[in-house]
Amino acid sequence: MLEPVSFSPFPGFLLVEIMDNGNTTSDFILLGLLNHTRAHQVLFGMILTISFTSLAGNALLILLIHRDHRLHTPMYFLLSQLSLMDLLLISTIVPKMTADYLTGKKSIPFFGCGLQIFFYLTLGGGECFLLAAMSYDRYVAVCHPLRYSVLMSWPLCLRMTLGSLLLGAADGLMQAVATLSYPFCGRREIDHFFCEAPAVLRLACVNTSVFGYLMYICCVLMIVIPLSLILTSYGLILAAVLRMPSKDARKKAFATCSSHVAVVGLFYGATIFNYMRPKSYRTAVHDKVVSVFYTILTPMLNPLIYSLRNSEVKGALKKYLAPSAALPH
Repeated sequence: MLEPVSFSPFPGFLLVEIMDNGNTTSDFILLGLLNHTRAHQVLFGMILTISFTSLAGNALLILLIHRDHRLHTPMYFLLSQLSLMDLLLISTIVPKMTADYLTGKKSIPFFGCGLQIFFYLTLGGGECFLLAAMSYDRYVAVCHPLRYSVLMSWPLCLRMTLGSLLLGAADGLMQAVATLSYPFCGRREIDHFFCEAPAVLRLACVNTSVFGYLMYICCVLMIVIPLSLILTSYGLILAAVLRMPSKDARKKAFATCSSHVAVVGLFYGATIFNYMRPKSYRTAVHDKVVSVFYTILTPMLNPLIYSLRNSEVKGALKKYLAPSAALPH
């Protein structure tokens, strides 16, 4: 019979040690996404390339916004925070996944698993609310341009950014503590490439259905409330744009807002599919594939969408690259 025998140094976490061939262990085993077949090695190379591209793209976007004074506006500040969250999200998942695949050592400490759950949910939840803040910024810019500096002041912008992180952190801390407070049995093999709360809960020795329902409701609220605000903002923006007499003004408004809508669609599409599907339609393989899209592919697409569809970002990039192009070869 398995019994809890010690406590984790992580506050509130019950460390359950189990006997395995006479040895005690508190580590989890991440089964991962890929094996070492030829096809999966190619997929691993593609994932690694996408990850590096994502890191470079988001870092470059942050650098451009920081260096170009024309981009020192609330809109681009919020965009830089989105890139920062994407960069941190990849750093939370990909290095461990890569090390596990290359070395074959797939264990993750109990404390490390808790940190992955916390940071993953903090950054993911923070992006949900940050995208809502970005939609409000575009609503004010299009519908109330003369009052923009008042309705979208820098103090409000900073409060929205900090509030997004705090709400995400509250969700991440609650789910990490609650998930790892359960006793775990067996070999502790997580059928995933990182510690995602639902995947970890499958290893619990006790019935977790109540917490599972509460976690589902929490995820729905974290998604539905910001998404409702976003849809309301862009509905009002669309109505305002259609009333504009100038074709150039309509074109500029559509060009700016379409980038935001594309990012919102990618982010929320993957999130809703991953967390709001009925359990009967969920499988470990589907969860892992969708998680790759959400944690690796979408962060790469965000800077590409903004750089390709935003003339101000393209102008800042040309200005940044101009001195290098002017150097003699």
